[in-house]
Amino acid sequence: MKIRGQVLILLLFVLFIAEGTILPWLLPDSWHPRMVPNLVYVVILFVSVYYSRHTALVLGIVFGLIHDVVYYGFIIGPYSFAMGLSAYLLGLVFTARRAPMPIMMGAVLLGSFLLDSMLFAIDHLFQLNHQTFDWALAQYMIPDLFIHFLFALIIYVPVRKQLQRLDIRVKKEEKV
Repeated sequence: MKIRGQVLILLLFVLFIAEGTILPWLLPDSWHPRMVPNLVYVVILFVSVYYSRHTALVLGIVFGLIHDVVYYGFIIGPYSFAMGLSAYLLGLVFTARRAPMPIMMGAVLLGSFLLDSMLFAIDHLFQLNHQTFDWALAQYMIPDLFIHFLFALIIYVPVRKQLQRLDIRVKKEEKV
C-alpha cells in the first residue's frame, strides 16, 4: 500500500476539504441547516467492501476524529466511533471483493443509514437533541442517503478499479 495507498489518503483529505468548502456552494440554501453529506464516509465504505475492513476501521476512526475536531468541537468521538464501527460492520457483512454495483449501492445506503442512526442515538443519549427519530429520518437522514447514493454512483467505477488494483498489488507483495 505504497503509492496507491497514499493517493487514497490524499483523496480522502481532498474530499474532506471539499465537504466544508465546495459542497455548501452546490447545495441550495434551504438545505444547509439539515444536510450534512459525508463524502469521505462513502469512500471509506468502498474501502471496506473492496479492500479491507480493518483499513476502513482505521480510516473511519482517523477521519471521524478529524470531522469531530473540525466541525463538532463540543463533543469529540461520535463521528470517530460511528464511522469506524459502521465501516467495519459493513466490511463484515459485504465480504465479496468483486461486489457488483447494486450490492455496493445497497452497502452505501445501509452504511449511511447506520451512520446517521448511530449519530442520532449518541446525540439522544447525551441529550444534545430532543427530536424524535421520525423527525430526524424525514429531515436529514433521507436527504443524506440521497446525496450519498448519488456520490457513490458517480465515483463507483474509478474508486472500485483503484481499490482492486491496490488489493492485487498487496497480494503480489505478500507472495514475494
